[in-house]
Amino acid sequence: MLTYLLAFILFAVGLYSVINKRNIIKIIMGIIIMEHAVNAFFILVGYRAAGKAPIMIQNTSVKEFVGFSVDPLPQALVITSIVISLGVVALMVTLAVRIYQHYGTFDITEIRNLRG
Repeated sequence: MLTYLLAFILFAVGLYSVINKRNIIKIIMGIIIMEHAVNAFFILVGYRAAGKAPIMIQNTSVKEFVGFSVDPLPQALVITSIVISLGVVALMVTLAVRIYQHYGTFDITEIRNLRG
């Protein structure tokens, strides 16, 4: 239960950064923190104490197999999420660099006030 709370706190820290910061780089870091918090939550959902790898042995019944094996679906979702978030972060950093080249600042309030 404590680990779920820690994942929630990590998500809340990222959300705070996205909402309250004015620097684009800090906002991107907040989004990255939120993505990692969601990935940690998915891994925690599939975790089973003293769980085994989900490889079925010949003499094991399905009921016993489900009882002691770890759920592999959240792990697969997290791997997919990591790949997608890598592309999203690369796009955000590229946009931040282009904004800095065009406006000369990372501050959102200054960018809103500038024309051009």
